[in-house]
Amino acid sequence: MEAKKLHCNYEFFSHTQCEFFPCHSTDDPKGFNCLFCYCPLYLLGEKCGGNFSYTQEGIKDCSACLIPHRRENYSYIVGKLMQGGENP
Repeated sequence: MEAKKLHCNYEFFSHTQCEFFPCHSTDDPKGFNCLFCYCPLYLLGEKCGGNFSYTQEGIKDCSACLIPHRRENYSYIVGKLMQGGENP
């Protein structure tokens, strides 16, 4: 018998009334997760695992990254924080 993943309400929040919603381009606005509005992985720098680049001024630009905004990535983010950005 296959184990069924429990739906955890604390893993997803969508603030559709926010004036910036969605803050990144997406083809799935109904599944856009606002829980990590400010990405907790940002401070991990290059170890965050996201799709980022650096501006000419050397500022990390995460505008092309949707990792914190996908419902299924809650565990990934928590895991990265627990590891301090290190790969398992």
